[in-house]
Amino acid sequence: MPEVIPAVARKSAFALTTLTASLALLTTACTGQSGSGATDDASKETTINFWHAWSAPNEVAAVKSLITGFAKTHPNIHVNVVGNMTDDKINQALRTGGDKAPDVVSSFTTNNVGKFCSSGALVDLNPFFEKAGIDPQKTFPKAMNEYTQFDGDRCSVPLLGDAYGLYYDKTAFEKAGISAPPKTWSEFEADAKKLTIPDGDSYKQLGFMPNYHGWESTTEHYFAQFSPTYFDSSGKSSLAEDPAFKAGFTLQKKLVDELGGYQELEKYRATLGDEWGAKHPFHTGQVAMQLDGEWRLGMAEEAKPKFEIGVAPLPVPDDQAAQYGKGYITGTIAGIAATSKKQNAAWELVKYMTTDTDAVVGFSNAIHNVPSTLEALKSPKLKYDPRFKTFLDIAANPNSTTTPASINGGVYLVTIQQFGYDYESGKATDLPAGLKKTAAQIDTDIAQAK
Repeated sequence: MPEVIPAVARKSAFALTTLTASLALLTTACTGQSGSGATDDASKETTINFWHAWSAPNEVAAVKSLITGFAKTHPNIHVNVVGNMTDDKINQALRTGGDKAPDVVSSFTTNNVGKFCSSGALVDLNPFFEKAGIDPQKTFPKAMNEYTQFDGDRCSVPLLGDAYGLYYDKTAFEKAGISAPPKTWSEFEADAKKLTIPDGDSYKQLGFMPNYHGWESTTEHYFAQFSPTYFDSSGKSSLAEDPAFKAGFTLQKKLVDELGGYQELEKYRATLGDEWGAKHPFHTGQVAMQLDGEWRLGMAEEAKPKFEIGVAPLPVPDDQAAQYGKGYITGTIAGIAATSKKQNAAWELVKYMTTDTDAVVGFSNAIHNVPSTLEALKSPKLKYDPRFKTFLDIAANPNSTTTPASINGGVYLVTIQQFGYDYESGKATDLPAGLKKTAAQIDTDIAQAK
């Protein structure tokens, strides 16, 4: 039997409400002080503080193992580890500094990179990479390399990642006469309809839950398959100009309408289980296909479903069929506090955790997230269920995309998602006008943040 990947306790990203609260904190004050300099001698005996957000017992054990490995290569640098730290707590500590404040931090929220960089909360790591002779573009997957910097400031680095793909019920596929997972959106649309089994005014089985409230079916996860450009060269929103957004909204709205309509789908969704519990509707067979991240495989297997789980990349637009295999990428980031007086020692830890192939592979094996370097992605030391390779391939795919950093964090994504709610529900009916209005709001919010 292949190794079953256990469920991970952490989510791929904070819920939008949590994200909004975190962003509010970030935008109310400068989170750090730039220019503190790296003048410490990393070869001397020293102690640094590392704050991270992992909290599940297996995750805490994995972090401990990672630090133990670092201690073997850097016996003079001692690391105090503080876990279960939210972005709010980290931001507060980055503002105040002090002996107990973190020298190195990690965060699950890539959306905050723009604010971390622009505020000077985390130091620009480009000089450290240059001094170490490490080329980030040759070290990290393209999308991960992109989401860890803002306006040329590389204030963070990837520390494991998340890749999004398609989970499908092989038993349901067989009953519906579908021999393989869909590769294009037109195939996906046809399969979703075939897999949908009505039950009066509800569903015995829904082929796919297309609504934006349908767990991981957010606007950014859908749109990644269209390879959109969120901002133009001047920093203005491209929402109304890039046809990828119109295509993405149109596709999703068509799925909503063809699978029963917004009201019927929402009524059905209200009867379904929690995203993070054993009664998730994909686990129970109530939904035959699910857009989700790599962690879902372990969670679904732990729920002991009555069907075989299939894993594949998400479909792509029909005119981009040659790019099938790409997906949306996000993940955990790490950085060095600008308030730290031990930045050279802190860099040694960051460099080890994020660029040492064996360290990255070992951490990935323990946490069951996607490795965050190109070398680790192809390491023979990786241990995983064969289906997990789909996510490794998505992460390594140069066509995979992410959402760019912004000075006000993920506010623009919340704005786009809100329009998505209005459009799918029929509250907004003029798509071009809605895209223009949403783009204008994004531009206004960014201008105010500056």
